[in-house]
Amino acid sequence: MNENTSSSQAVSAVPLSDRGTIGIGSTAGGREIRIPYLVKQGRSDGPVLWVNAAVHGDEINGVFAAQRFFDRLDASTMNGKVVVTPVANLHAFDERRKTTLIDGIDMDQCFPGKADGFVTERAAAALFERFGRSANVIVNIHTLGTPFDASPYAVYKVHPNGLVSEASLLSHIACFEPTIACRMPVADASSELPGNIAGALDYQALSLGATAFMIELGGGGRLENDFVEHGVAGLLRLAGKIGITGHGTAAVSRPIKRVTKRAHRLAGVAGLFEPATSPGRSVSAGSTIGVIRDLFGDVIEDVRTECDSWVIAIRRDPVVHSGDRIAFLGTEWSDVDAGQ
Repeated sequence: MNENTSSSQAVSAVPLSDRGTIGIGSTAGGREIRIPYLVKQGRSDGPVLWVNAAVHGDEINGVFAAQRFFDRLDASTMNGKVVVTPVANLHAFDERRKTTLIDGIDMDQCFPGKADGFVTERAAAALFERFGRSANVIVNIHTLGTPFDASPYAVYKVHPNGLVSEASLLSHIACFEPTIACRMPVADASSELPGNIAGALDYQALSLGATAFMIELGGGGRLENDFVEHGVAGLLRLAGKIGITGHGTAAVSRPIKRVTKRAHRLAGVAGLFEPATSPGRSVSAGSTIGVIRDLFGDVIEDVRTECDSWVIAIRRDPVVHSGDRIAFLGTEWSDVDAGQ
């Protein structure tokens, strides 16, 4: 692993703002692949916060949120250290895709990575070894996929080793004032996201005792300034909560809505989807969340909920094939106290 800065030094009494890259290999044409990172080191020892973004290459809001958060920190008034990796998945980012065409591997399902593996596994290994094993708190910023609209929400997992409690995770998540906080199962997440959920960055960090979770900042493939600023505000509150900055956090004014079951709603027929609802709201069983029209303009499917549901995301790209995802719904939730 090659680095071109000296920011790996221990925390000292001298505040530091630095930047660098981590080398993970090269392309066939000879271009080096280097993951950028930013570091602000405070005036004294303290917690280490790692903010990671663009683990999926089409998720743009997190890149801006991570950069803006970093810019608004003053190292001379900080304790501990903040690390920001604004673009974790360089190949996929260049291609504007969730995963790179080079290996098709979901980076957020292959942590802690493999130093001699596929290129995505190598990038995950470089990131995890450099930052994941030393961070106390990790925020992995995502967005929904490019075809969807969504309001900011959180996703978290509970590790069986019990090093970080669910209550502690929720109290940190509360800094972001999410519309909901989704408790994602790891043993069986096949109904919502097939694959190696245990390979997620936050889950692997939890196994080491770090407080780690995901924040979903809107929809993918575009810049949404309101959601970016929502994320920045949450990161600043989090930095205050864990003692990196001197700014305290006010208790949330409402309980967190914890979603414990989620499901995709798929198009039964092909055509043009026209949404009838928006993210961040609940709808009752049997409600229409949209219709699908054929190319003559006739409604050929009235898409309804099967049970009371919370609209996490709704499709914004109207062109759908049979079996395409048109909505992501919470189907079971409750209010929980996320005391600070």
